[in-house]
Amino acid sequence: MHLRGKAVLSFIRLRVLLILFHTMAQIMAEQEVENLSGLSTNPEKDIFVVRENGTTCLMAEFAAKFIVPYDVWASNYVDLITEQADISLTRGAEVKGRCGHNESELQVFWVDRAYALKLLFVKESHNTSKGLEATWRLSKVQFVYDSSEKTHFKDAVSAGKHTANSHHLSALVTPAGKSYECQAQQTISLASSDPQKTVTMILSAVHIQPFDIISDFVFSEEHKCPVDEREQLEETLPLILGLILGLVIVVTLVIYHIHHKMTANQVQIPRDRSQYKHMG
Repeated sequence: MHLRGKAVLSFIRLRVLLILFHTMAQIMAEQEVENLSGLSTNPEKDIFVVRENGTTCLMAEFAAKFIVPYDVWASNYVDLITEQADISLTRGAEVKGRCGHNESELQVFWVDRAYALKLLFVKESHNTSKGLEATWRLSKVQFVYDSSEKTHFKDAVSAGKHTANSHHLSALVTPAGKSYECQAQQTISLASSDPQKTVTMILSAVHIQPFDIISDFVFSEEHKCPVDEREQLEETLPLILGLILGLVIVVTLVIYHIHHKMTANQVQIPRDRSQYKHMG
C-alpha cells in the first residue's frame, strides 16, 4: 500500500509538472513577438511578427486608422453634439499574438494601452467543384478605446473605455498557403458599446499571413485584392491597347508597301488595239 501511495503521488506530481510545463510553453510562445516597424519605409505602417518555437507563424504589415464618433456638450450645456476622433496606429506599438492550426490572433496596444486592436483569423475548408479547398480570412476585429484620453478626445461626455466589435465579418479571404496583399484602402465598420456609435476602421498597405509560413520572416506568394488587380489592369490596359494599335499600323504599312511594289512592276497592257502595232 505504501509503495502504491508513493506511485500515485509521483504520478500526480508528474501530471502537475507537465501541466505547468505546457502552460509555461504557451506563455513563452505568446511572448515571442516582435515589432519591426523600423524596417518599413512607410512611416504610417507597422510590421508585426509572431514566432513560436523559434519559427515565424504570423506576419502582418499594415497601416490602420480609426474614426471614432463621441459626444460633447454644446455651448448651452444642454444639448449634445457629436465630434470625431481620428486615431492612427502608431509605430512602436506593443504587440501580443498566438498561432494555431486553424485559428490565429494578433493584439496591438498603443498610447499606454488607451487603445487596443485585436484581429482574429480562421482557416477553413470548403467543398467546391474543384474539390476540397482551404482558405483563411479575417473573422473578427475588436477595438478598445478610452475616450478619456486627451490627445484625441476633447471633453467627451461619459468618458471612459468602450469596445467596438465587428459583426459577422469575413474579410481578406485568401487561399491557404498564400499571403494577402492590398495597397488600396479597405473599410470595416465596428459597433461600439458607446450607444448608437459606429467606429470605422480603415486599413491600407496591407500584407498579412497568419498561417502556413514556410520561411522565417518571409511572406508566401501574394494573393492580391480585387481592387489592386483592377487598378493594375487599368494602368496596363492603355499600354496594351497602344501596342496593339502600333502593331496594326505597322502591318498595314507593310501590306500597303508590298502591294504598291507588286502593282508598280506589272506590265500595263494597252486597251486600245491600235497601239498593238507599236509593241514588239
